[in-house]
Amino acid sequence: MPAAFTTSSTSRRQFLTLLGISAAAVSCGTATATGGSGKQVTSLKYQGSVGAVTLPELAADLGYLGNLTLDWVGNTISGPQDIQSAATGQTHFGGAFNGAIVKLAASKAQIQAVISYYGSDKDTYLGYYVLEDSPIRSARDLIGKKVGMNTLGAHAQALLDIYLERNGLSKGDAGKVESLVVPPVNTEQALRQKQIEVGVLSGVLRDKALAAGGIRPLFKDFELLGAFSAGSYVMTRRFIKENPDTVRTFTTGVGKAIDWSHTTPREQVIARLTDIVKKRGRNEDTSTLRYWRSYGVAEPGGRIADKEFQLWIDWLGERGEIKKGQLKAADLYTNQFNGNGKG
Repeated sequence: MPAAFTTSSTSRRQFLTLLGISAAAVSCGTATATGGSGKQVTSLKYQGSVGAVTLPELAADLGYLGNLTLDWVGNTISGPQDIQSAATGQTHFGGAFNGAIVKLAASKAQIQAVISYYGSDKDTYLGYYVLEDSPIRSARDLIGKKVGMNTLGAHAQALLDIYLERNGLSKGDAGKVESLVVPPVNTEQALRQKQIEVGVLSGVLRDKALAAGGIRPLFKDFELLGAFSAGSYVMTRRFIKENPDTVRTFTTGVGKAIDWSHTTPREQVIARLTDIVKKRGRNEDTSTLRYWRSYGVAEPGGRIADKEFQLWIDWLGERGEIKKGQLKAADLYTNQFNGNGKG
C-alpha cells in the first residue's frame, strides 16, 4: 500500500474540525449506552490495529473480561479518530494520546478516561528516525524538512513540538518543520525512499526497521520525558453511569492484562499475541510481533495519575489551544472502576 501523505495545514484543519464536535453531536451516536431494557451492555464495539493486539483483545483472550465480549468494527491508525468514535457512540471505547483527550474534553465532549493503555519506557518508546547518512543532527536541521507520523495533533506532533522548543527554536522556525500523515506501516519505506526526512516509529515497526539497519534516532520521547503513560481508553460519561459493572469488568480486566504482560516472559507474550492475530483470521502479517517488548504503561494495572494529564493541559494552554484553567486533570479520568493497584 503506497504511503498516503496529507499536508500539515489540511490535516490540522481536519483534526480541529474533528474535535470541534458539540455536546449535541456526542449524544446522538449509534452505539446505545445500555441494552435498551435496563440491562448493562455486555458486547463492546471497538476499533483495532492491523497486525497488532490491543490490550482489551489480550484481556479477552486471557479470560479477564468475564462475560464481556468485544465487537470489532474495523481498524484505525488515529487516536483522535478513535476517541471521537467513542464520544459519538459509534464505539463503546476508544484510545488516544492524553493530549488529544484533553482537546476533545475542552470541546465539551462528555468523555472520561478509565485506564492507561500505552506509554514510553526504556523498551517501548516513540523514536524520530533519520537515514544513517542524513545531515540532520539537531533540531535546527529540521527547518524545512518533512516529518512523517501516524496522525497530527496527537502524541507524535506534541513531542516534536517539545523537542523543537527545548532546543531553542522560535515558534516561527518550528512552524517551518512540516508534519505529514503517513500510515505507520509505510513510514519506514517512505523514509528509505526519501519521501520524508524523518520518520516517527514505535513498537514492533520501529524494531523491525532498526533490525534492517541504515537508520539512526534523532531523539526519543523517553529521553525528553522519562517513563510515562501517554494514552488512555475513554468512554462517555453516560455509558459509565449506566453501565458501571461493565466498565468495572472492562477496566479491571485490561489492567490485569497490563500486569500479565509485565510479569510474563517476553517470549510467552509474543507467542500469545501471535496466536491471537492468527485466530482472528484477517490475513494479517504476524512477523513484526516478534519485536514486541512492552506496552509501556507506567503505573501498575494501568491506573492513571494527575501528571499524565496535567502536562498536556499546561502545554495546550500555553499554546492557546485550550483556555488556561478550563480543565482540571482530576476531572478527566477516574480510577474508580479499576480493581488493580492502589485503592
